[in-house]
Amino acid sequence: MKTKSLQLVIVLLAALFIYAYSIAAEEQTEPVAGKTAIVQLPTPQTEGGKPLMQALSQRKTSREFSTKELPDQVLSNMLWAAFGINRPDGKRTAPSAMNMQETDIYVATAKGLYLYDAKANSLVPVLKEDIRAKTGGQPFVATAPVNLVYVADLSKMGRASDEDKAFYSATDTGFISQNVYLFCASEGLATVVRGYVDRGPLAKAMNLRPDQKIILAQTVGYPQK
Repeated sequence: MKTKSLQLVIVLLAALFIYAYSIAAEEQTEPVAGKTAIVQLPTPQTEGGKPLMQALSQRKTSREFSTKELPDQVLSNMLWAAFGINRPDGKRTAPSAMNMQETDIYVATAKGLYLYDAKANSLVPVLKEDIRAKTGGQPFVATAPVNLVYVADLSKMGRASDEDKAFYSATDTGFISQNVYLFCASEGLATVVRGYVDRGPLAKAMNLRPDQKIILAQTVGYPQK
């Protein structure tokens, strides 16, 4: 009798373990309420493209965009060019003061708002809501496929003075946005970096902390034909 009871207990424990494991797996794969699932981007293609001098000669600002969605491969390549990891030690394609890497790239699309995770090469969901129209004052931001929002996480800047934090975060964002410009010139995409951003309401919509500061935004898409 004791053997049968022990076997029953083991079976019940095994069933409970399997049930708990399945629940945990669902929690890892299902999106959180109000958010979309993590987007694992394809491995960035780091070879090819136009020669640097040709890309520089074709770098320009555009304010007319097609509504055509950018493929994940193009997003992956662009975000890597912007501020991806290009060395085994974790350093990036754009410099940052004292390697603080304080700039976060948020990606606003029709599907929602995401945070670019350079280490995992993925888009981490922030909001399911389409907030493109809130990323700038120009009409085209609402329909262009991608609006990048550059956010400085001042908590990563240590004991730097407020003046230095403002200066370096702005400078570092400039490096990143220029990388995007050159990528777009190489790939035949349209882009414009924008300072015309209502930062207070946008920060609230993005659920940013007080020590996260919106620096600039940048629209990217196919040219309007």
